Amino acid sequence: MTDITNTGFAKLEAEGRLMNPILKAPTHKAGRFGFRGDIALKFAPKLADEARPPELKIDQVMAVSQEGETTLSFFTTYLHSFEYLKDVADALGDALTPSGKYFLYCNNIDISKKFRASYNGITFYILPIDEAGVYAEILDLLYLDKQTLKKKDTAGKLDSIADAAASFDESYPEITYEEGLGIMLPVRNKYEHRPV
Repeated sequence: MTDITNTGFAKLEAEGRLMNPILKAPTHKAGRFGFRGDIALKFAPKLADEARPPELKIDQVMAVSQEGETTLSFFTTYLHSFEYLKDVADALGDALTPSGKYFLYCNNIDISKKFRASYNGITFYILPIDEAGVYAEILDLLYLDKQTLKKKDTAGKLDSIADAAASFDESYPEITYEEGLGIMLPVRNKYEHRPV
């Protein structure tokens, strides 16, 4: 049984960053540990022993790590703003590796554009997000069939996504973090066109 303390999630777990898990357990692939939920990027100052919500967190996170490794091989999430890339890289730190596949769905990137951005030697795929959530978007990106995945449990779905992501290698235009900040659009209210 794969233990979280022997994976790339160990430090994140110890720091209390893994929040609201839908999945935080071994998957069906031998030695693989998976996580779906939220990750705290910045913590609020603690007052006495009062637990306060984080100042900044990311949601719709999906990630996996192999037992015996200190890094995440696959990671995807929703970013309300491209500028949070720096906070993601800082919070995940050594859990990121140049060989990992990392997909960031950004609210304020032109819907017709896709990029690769490097930060601290780590490459991230920067992708737009429209009305769908990260799960639906990543399935489309990796050409995974929703109907086939419906038959699998949460761990099985994550295995299929992580396996497909491992061979993903699109050569989108490369930008620096600073260039990304320069082309960011205003953050959209993703609920503005929804009926009440």
